[in-house]
Amino acid sequence: MSGKADGREINGRKIGLISLSALVFSSMVGAGIFSLPQNMAAVSGAQALIIGWIITGVGIIFLGLSFFMLARLRPDLTGGIYTYARTGFGNLIGFLSAWGYWLCATIGVVSYLVVMFAALSMFTDTPDANGTVRIIFGNGNTIYAIIGESIVLWSVHWLVSRGIKEAASINLVATLAKTLPILFFIGVAVFYFQPAVFVADFKGASLDVSLWDQVRNTMLITLWVFTGIEGASVLSARAKNMRAVGYATLIGVVLALVIYMAITLLAFGLIPREQIAGLTNPSMAGLLSMMIGPFGKVLIVLCLIVSVSASYLSWVLFSAEVPHIGAKHGAFPKILTRVNKNGTPIASLWLTSATVQFCLILVLFTEQTYETLLMIASVMVLLPYLFVGLFLCKVSFFNDVNIAVGEKNKSLIWAKIIGTCASIYGIWLVYAAGTELLLMSIYLYIPGLFIYAYSRYKYKSKYKK
Repeated sequence: MSGKADGREINGRKIGLISLSALVFSSMVGAGIFSLPQNMAAVSGAQALIIGWIITGVGIIFLGLSFFMLARLRPDLTGGIYTYARTGFGNLIGFLSAWGYWLCATIGVVSYLVVMFAALSMFTDTPDANGTVRIIFGNGNTIYAIIGESIVLWSVHWLVSRGIKEAASINLVATLAKTLPILFFIGVAVFYFQPAVFVADFKGASLDVSLWDQVRNTMLITLWVFTGIEGASVLSARAKNMRAVGYATLIGVVLALVIYMAITLLAFGLIPREQIAGLTNPSMAGLLSMMIGPFGKVLIVLCLIVSVSASYLSWVLFSAEVPHIGAKHGAFPKILTRVNKNGTPIASLWLTSATVQFCLILVLFTEQTYETLLMIASVMVLLPYLFVGLFLCKVSFFNDVNIAVGEKNKSLIWAKIIGTCASIYGIWLVYAAGTELLLMSIYLYIPGLFIYAYSRYKYKSKYKK
């Protein structure tokens, strides 16, 4: 960590459209996709699943378009979620958005490490000759798993410290490697798909839950698998140009949506819903092994490990960037503005890595699993996403844009429609989360307020001298 590097700009290390698109896609398509069939089958029938994907698909596309339009209407604003909330609604709202997003990203990083070693347990935790299973990695929350996760954590810390662009390039290669097995699963599932199985319990009657509640129960699951849509926006200060930020977001969203819908809908036509709900995760491994034999399980587990590694790298980049940007405006402690000789926000990276290590120790003692971490991370990103839609509404309705006059009128009409729809989707997500999870998020926001108060005090004192 070097104080001499404070404020250093990155020259010649900008990220292009392909790498940005890979970051968006990779951050969304991580661990969740491999457990998605079981997660959905446990809470909904095929009818609710279709409705849920329609709502999510429309909503998430409007959210993606919001990032696209903001990159076009306000190209002067870099930093994404924090900058939009701060510019639109003030320093406190900006901080709350950044704090919620940072917690989401950090807890997401923890969940990726946990699920990675839970997947490895399929190879290590096997029965001996007497049928006794020796638990080594378990659900990713054993002492052996925590040691392995810590090694991965600090290895990636070192990698990211070498430079953001270099880490993004490695992520691009990993994204290509993990996508091919997923497409293979979809191709095989198309061949084995049975329409009669798909419609057998179409309304999910065996769940004994109303259609509306089934749809609502899918919302946090679908939100989690799309978390990362903001990736290009978060790293916009490091992009070659703002147009690439908007297009990267749309490319990543559309590709992820098509893949998610294909996997879940096809899975419901392979075996009955109740059997899918009873599969151990990653449930895609069990489904593929039913279709092509034991090799399918091995392939999916290996693909999950590669996928999680790529997504983990993406999320470390995001979680290090947001406090760094916030610190420049006095929302986080000044020390987080520091960067190293490679242009990496090194102080913020240390904060993130240390927090992840602390959370891993908590996982060991509390024995929390991937699913629990998933819900916590999902609820923390609700407000940051809502503020994006609301900020686009403010920009478009109050004509607060920074583009050529000739482009203004047509762009503002579309921006008003997109911002309104994205805001409605954000409000719907808050409702769908339920009271219990929202109250939990309030408890997690409270510690951040003390950090904010201290940071603002020090920031203002600097200008009084």
